[in-house]
Parts: sequence; C-alpha cells; structure tokens
Amino acid sequence: MEGELTVRLEQLTPTLAEDLSQLQQVSPSALAYLGDAVYELYIRRYYLLPPKRSRVYHRLVVAQVRAEAQALHLRSLTPYLTNTELDIVRRGRNATTKPPKRIEPEIYQQASSLETLVGYLFLTDCQRLTQLLHKLHFEQDKNE
Repeated sequence: MEGELTVRLEQLTPTLAEDLSQLQQVSPSALAYLGDAVYELYIRRYYLLPPKRSRVYHRLVVAQVRAEAQALHLRSLTPYLTNTELDIVRRGRNATTKPPKRIEPEIYQQASSLETLVGYLFLTDCQRLTQLLHKLHFEQDKNE
C-alpha cells in the first residue's frame, strides 16, 4: 500500500513542480497551507486501518495535527534533512504570523515549518516526502 500512496500523491501533484522558477515564487505560507492538508491526509490514511469508530479516528488524527505534535515531529526529522530542506524549514519559520493564544510562538513556528516542508516536498519530491513521513512515530490507539 505504501507504493500506492506515492503514486496517488504524484498524480495529484500539479505541473508547478516542473518549473522550479515558478515554484520559488510560491510563498512559505502558501506552501504551509498546502502542507497542512497533505500532512493531515497522510495522518488520516495512517490511522485508517484497522477500522475504528469515527470518534477514535478523530481523536487520533487531532492529536497528531496539533501544533505541539507537529513541532515534535519536525525536531525528530531535523537530523535527516538536507541543506535545501533545512532552508525550506527556515523560510517557513520566518514567515509565520501571530500564533493563536494557546500556542507558544516557538511551537507555532516549528509546526508551520513542518507544514512548509511538507508542502514543498509534495510539489517537488513525493518520494522524499513519503520517506520522511515514514520516519515519524505516531500514537497508537490502546482503547480499540
């Protein structure tokens, strides 16, 4: 199934990735916007099997897409990132806006940085994105 996910992601990727000069015009916040959706879709797929009740899916997914969890995931991936990927992370961190009141600014910056990286890799290298996402460790449901 892992290979199937990669193929599907590549089929969804717009032709923007083919023109890197055009991709450089995409703002970090736009990459984060896209990355947020791609990341949540990956998490939803991760928890899809074995089948669960809707409220269990929701609880598991929300726990992983929260800014705090995303910040932890970014820190766990940092040793594996290339210089280009680290630059994308830096751009994402520097482009963040005012965080919601419940979140520390540093945590919000890290979460936005992860989303920016996911958006960038989705447009440029789905195989690399899948490779990095597979390095993440997610909570398992103990109450099924």
